[in-house]
Amino acid sequence: MLLDIDHLHAYYGKSHILHGVRFTMPEPRIVALLGRNGAGRSTTLKAMMGLVPPSQGKVALNGEDLAGRPAHVIARRGLGYVPEERQVFPNLTVEENLMMGMQTGAEGAPRWQAEDMYQYFPRLRERRNQKAGYLSGGEQQMLTICRSLLGNPLVLLVDEPTEGLAPMIVQVVMDVIRDIHQRGVGVLLVEQKMTMALRVASHVLVMGHGQIVFTGSTTDMQARDDIRRDWLEVA
Repeated sequence: MLLDIDHLHAYYGKSHILHGVRFTMPEPRIVALLGRNGAGRSTTLKAMMGLVPPSQGKVALNGEDLAGRPAHVIARRGLGYVPEERQVFPNLTVEENLMMGMQTGAEGAPRWQAEDMYQYFPRLRERRNQKAGYLSGGEQQMLTICRSLLGNPLVLLVDEPTEGLAPMIVQVVMDVIRDIHQRGVGVLLVEQKMTMALRVASHVLVMGHGQIVFTGSTTDMQARDDIRRDWLEVA
């Protein structure tokens, strides 16, 4: 089992956000994590990554339980994270940002080099000596994805990668996510645009009230009008 999340609970202060989240990723695949705002999707990624300490539960990667470990340890074991906020180092150049992401990574994970990143996103090559704080939002998103990949993850957690991006850049980012998967990396994708998510993912998780309320293939999801109505559509 590549990824096994079991009975995961997490709080913000006294607010109980995750109520026993459970799902698995048996092998590298693209899994879309869908739900309305406030359902707990981003918190799930942060709890898996150790940025929000889980109060209980399991986050097992290749059989090793990482729940509650520091984020840098979790990253070295093979979980990568692309935050919604992008969080580039604004006073470092593009190339220096990429260097900050480089680490040995997990055993058996696909290996990535800076040149791979420049092939994905030629704009970053053109701006490699420019400080990241001066990049556009789309360029910062590209940089954040690349920095995470250079940690050589087994599974990449991606939070709202297309938020605020121009349609042309959205398509580029989704093409890169497909290629990442084809090279053997699992992807857990939080994406507000359901149509886009279903286009790129093979499997779907739907969250509601801090729990997983549906698990299945994209084909299964498309056949479930009740799930879309009850847990995804906005009245």
